[in-house]
Amino acid sequence: MTMTEQPATPAKEKTTRCAHHDGHGPGGGAEAPESPRERVNRRWNEVLQETRVTQTGVQILFGFLLSVAFTPLFRELGTVDRAIYVATVVLGASATGALIAPVSIHRFLSGQRMKNEVVEAACRLMTCGMVLLALTIGCTLLLILRFVVPGVLAEVLVVGVMLWFGLCWYVLPLRIRRRAARRSADDEA
Repeated sequence: MTMTEQPATPAKEKTTRCAHHDGHGPGGGAEAPESPRERVNRRWNEVLQETRVTQTGVQILFGFLLSVAFTPLFRELGTVDRAIYVATVVLGASATGALIAPVSIHRFLSGQRMKNEVVEAACRLMTCGMVLLALTIGCTLLLILRFVVPGVLAEVLVVGVMLWFGLCWYVLPLRIRRRAARRSADDEA
């Protein structure tokens, strides 16, 4: 039996960061409410799509990072730049692990009637992996920009990019969620 064939757990679904849907169809509004089984299947499919997108990016970046150590210029790196490189590679490996982990969890727990738990764990790992990916990209930028841009401009640019990531990846979604929650509360009142 595959994960998509399993019946949903009759217990009420826990509300967590990733359990952001209110039981209605993906579009909300006047659609018929989803059953718990439909909701967990939809959420799992969403996690799979998100995983595919992020895995590709992190794997390409990590492959690039691994190859840098074998270039002639790498031998010329100073102590600070080597430390930045090591941190970047460790962050990239950690991001890769977190973003691929949902596949392993699914494989080990497939057929165990634990789909809700699998989806929740996958959502948490994806969130963690995205933070690690953002940090990996920031460190990669810092390493590259320290060679290209004079003075502290490299650090300033990296801080600007990291703020942009924070805005796009975290602040904006949380703001949208808060706005939707307010709207939902107003509609119920």
